[in-house]
Amino acid sequence: MSRPFDQANTARASLARRLGAIGYDTLVIIALSFAVTAIWLWLMNTPSATGPAFQSTIFVSIFSFFGFFWTRSGQTIGMMAWRIRIQTKAGSSISWTQALIRFMGAIAAVAILGIGYLWMLFNDEQLTLQDKLSNTEVVYLPKK
Repeated sequence: MSRPFDQANTARASLARRLGAIGYDTLVIIALSFAVTAIWLWLMNTPSATGPAFQSTIFVSIFSFFGFFWTRSGQTIGMMAWRIRIQTKAGSSISWTQALIRFMGAIAAVAILGIGYLWMLFNDEQLTLQDKLSNTEVVYLPKK
């Protein structure tokens, strides 16, 4: 069930803020991937981590990181630092289904050479590909 957020003074987040948060979260994802790989190597008692099962484990771990933060507070660690939040257009927390659509949309947005992100610079709503697909928005949270 989605929880409403405080809507006072929120505007759509800029591309620069989004990219800043992505930079921070990339560092967290690298650390998470190292930890998952170490656990994988220990559990499987193998000197290397390869194959579809390992790749799926990394994928699920990364999605779980984003899904957990997005559905609870609307903010990952990087988003907290850059004071932005993901929410529904009604101003509530997003669902796990929206998180999955958004996650896959973000992968597609990057895969098409970042055009899915740059799109926000050319539309009036300032929405990226994953915003449109998941019916969500990223808003800027000014200091209180």
